[in-house]
Amino acid sequence: MRRAAKVDSNQKEIVAALRNSGAVVFHLHTIKNLFDLLVAYNGKVYCVEVKDGSLTPSKRKLTAGELECKQKLESVGVTYHVVNSVTEALELIK
Repeated sequence: MRRAAKVDSNQKEIVAALRNSGAVVFHLHTIKNLFDLLVAYNGKVYCVEVKDGSLTPSKRKLTAGELECKQKLESVGVTYHVVNSVTEALELIK
């Protein structure tokens, strides 16, 4: 049986801030080797991986699966965004 996907402690706050700004947010963190959030705002769609900015940089590294997803998406021109805070998430959609 597959373990539940780990959710960074700041993800709930980031999702709330994005939604309060008018973005549509879908949770994808339960899909293995993908990114955490699909964010749609102002005619654009963002692939967003959430990392906990309070952790050390070594603990915020992308997993092997996340890195593979990032590489695949970027190989076809899709940007894979990593945010560490509410501020970074809101800056992304501005």
